[in-house]
Amino acid sequence: MPAWLEHIDWDAYQSIKFRADQALWLDEDLAFQVRMFHLGLYYRKPVVLHEVVDGRSYPIEYSRDLFEFGPKVKPSRTHDLGFAGFRVAVKDDFERDMFAFLGASYFRAVGKTMQYGLSARGLAVNAGKETPEEFPDFRAFWLERPAADSYTMVIHALLDSPSIAGAYSFAVTPGEPTVMQVESHLFPRIAVERLGIAPMTSMFLNGENDRRVADDFRPEIHDCDGLAMRRGSGEWIWRPLRNPSGVLFNAYADDNPRGFGLLQRDRVFDHYQDDGAYYDKRPSLWIEPVGDWGKGEVILVEIPAKDETFDNVVAFWHPAEPVLPGQHLSFSYRMYWGNEPPAHSNNGEVVATRIGLGGVPGDKLTVVKRKFVIDFRGGRLAELGWKDRVEPVISASEGRIEAPAARPFKEIGGWRCNFDLVPGAAEKVNLRVYLRDEQGAAVSETWLYQWSP
Repeated sequence: MPAWLEHIDWDAYQSIKFRADQALWLDEDLAFQVRMFHLGLYYRKPVVLHEVVDGRSYPIEYSRDLFEFGPKVKPSRTHDLGFAGFRVAVKDDFERDMFAFLGASYFRAVGKTMQYGLSARGLAVNAGKETPEEFPDFRAFWLERPAADSYTMVIHALLDSPSIAGAYSFAVTPGEPTVMQVESHLFPRIAVERLGIAPMTSMFLNGENDRRVADDFRPEIHDCDGLAMRRGSGEWIWRPLRNPSGVLFNAYADDNPRGFGLLQRDRVFDHYQDDGAYYDKRPSLWIEPVGDWGKGEVILVEIPAKDETFDNVVAFWHPAEPVLPGQHLSFSYRMYWGNEPPAHSNNGEVVATRIGLGGVPGDKLTVVKRKFVIDFRGGRLAELGWKDRVEPVISASEGRIEAPAARPFKEIGGWRCNFDLVPGAAEKVNLRVYLRDEQGAAVSETWLYQWSP
């Protein structure tokens, strides 16, 4: 890094703007325009950019003349610095990003709300372990110039790290949702203990189920409120997110998963009261595997966060087969960025989880009790009433369950389930709940939770 970039602060970095009149494909009358990010602040590793035209690659060269610099930045004459990354805008709104690649192997996209939220990564290496995590870098990109009538942009990328190298292709079609078709080829240099495929990174500070950090005028603060999974067996699972007091690691085994993602299901502005960050407009991200991914597990890591500037939630697919040097591993998948995932359970979905003091109001508690209240909506639930005898099926890894109940909740057109957990001496309790009808058929997805005092 040259001296004039070495120690600039956040405000100074934000003052460095790519000149709109220098955008790639500005004069080509295409559906896309590309603008570059400058090096500086957290982004200290240059990436090499190329444009691909008719199958031939041409370098996109750095120049100071491509940027405007604020008063705090004093650029000197320098060599080709390279770029930190790039962002892409779409026809009819070339002022706002549709997707961007910036920092390590991070990238993100938006749907119709045009509001950024969670991020994705090309790959995770040893995430959630006690040893330091390795962050592979996208070191070079090749941007294919799209055809005049195309609304899909193709990007190729070289990924590199001490443990692994990779070749990626992204075919991006903006919209609601924005869809990325991803093809990855991975070449391990050494054995990798925990490989993370299609990793996602998000923020959860507090919500209706977790108020550990809640000294704020806003009732909820999160980019996503849950991990959704569509298992290979067809079962749908919802795991509300937490901001724990210590690191939480959970692995959900599966065989040939049909989808998983970090979702923002709660889209009611009044639940956030944030007219700046607009958390109610943050996109969800759904991963749809292409082909048979075999056995493995969806891993969820939740890390304590003291404020909303920390991305403290990570989710990814971890294949069961050992990752050894000399292998060639391939994974293809679709990524859907937007308000709704492309598929939903035919049964009721969890729309809220609330936790508080257990027992009956007015009665003196002699043991610790926590009350869990779960609201389900969708599927057949709106048609079912008291006479249909819907019952909750509840299990706990530790402690005991008291006063389980389920009843119609007409205010949301669904059902509410509640129960008390008496944890005893347990420090962690894994809970599982779903609703079934009198014939024993499930009428809701499965709610999973890990409670700790």
